[in-house]
Amino acid sequence: MPGEDIESRAEKNNHTAAAAGGRYAADDRDRNWVSWLIPVFVAANVVMFVVEMYLNNCPKHINNRGFRSGDDGGDGDKCVARFLGRFSFQPLRENPLFGPSSATLERLGALNWTKVVHQHQGWRLISCIWLHAGIIHLLANMLSLVFIGIRLEQHFGFVRIGFIYLLSGFGGSVLSSLFIRNRISVGASGALFGLLGAMLSELITNWSIYTNKVAALLTLLVIVVINLALGILPHVDNFAHIGGFLTGFLLGFMLLPRPQFGWIERHNLPVGVRVNSKYKAFQYVLGLISLILLIAGFCVGLVMLFRGVNGYERCRWCRYASCVPTSKWKCDEY
Repeated sequence: MPGEDIESRAEKNNHTAAAAGGRYAADDRDRNWVSWLIPVFVAANVVMFVVEMYLNNCPKHINNRGFRSGDDGGDGDKCVARFLGRFSFQPLRENPLFGPSSATLERLGALNWTKVVHQHQGWRLISCIWLHAGIIHLLANMLSLVFIGIRLEQHFGFVRIGFIYLLSGFGGSVLSSLFIRNRISVGASGALFGLLGAMLSELITNWSIYTNKVAALLTLLVIVVINLALGILPHVDNFAHIGGFLTGFLLGFMLLPRPQFGWIERHNLPVGVRVNSKYKAFQYVLGLISLILLIAGFCVGLVMLFRGVNGYERCRWCRYASCVPTSKWKCDEY
């Protein structure tokens, strides 16, 4: 019934993204879907990480480089958690996130500009979102996906949320490839930021059914700003975050509007009272504008990418969107 409060909360940790919902009123006839796709996504990411570590086989590669367990090369040259055997992690000075080598990630489909553009491996724009640089990276992203994705899937169903997740991940990969050429990129952060962007646009397009609207909007905006701010740290692909967020934000206007209450109750309205439109006029306008912007953005981005255009040549200040130099680190190499 209208006025019933449903609390929607979500959190994003680390550099990936964070989301917290507000309170909104929703009709009790809204279908409450059973969430199964998000758990499948989580399981798929975990399985892929296990495959990464199996193929990485740190002890074998360390030995091939001349480091033996009895050498005095120092702990920095030894696999971490060696009791795990071939599943042990790369030395921390190579990968501080407790994961495989960059060579293994590249072999399995990490985003690499040269391979995408010059070797025509466009499939990496999708495969990279299923890979993670380390167990810390994986845990942060999967916890965030559970907190955000399950609640969204329960309210809007697996088709819409799954589509937003995958297309946002793709959008993040496209924007990342336009700017980052000298290192690989992996992770589901772009897709997660897409879900966060969809939450924000869903709040805006369904504004009239929310209670505590301003508080919910401010909460989401603060979380978005904080997580994008974390992306200016070194080794964080903030372009994937921004691309995923913008894609999800536009998709939310297209896929997540809720019918106006008069449409839901149209069969119980008094004689002579009719509601001819399922959605309000502004919802149709926002959806149409978002569709145009999304198609235009993908067309321009993909054309620029496969023509080998360097994004920094068209936007020199954009480098500060991914890394801001300080006295503690430099950004020339990022």
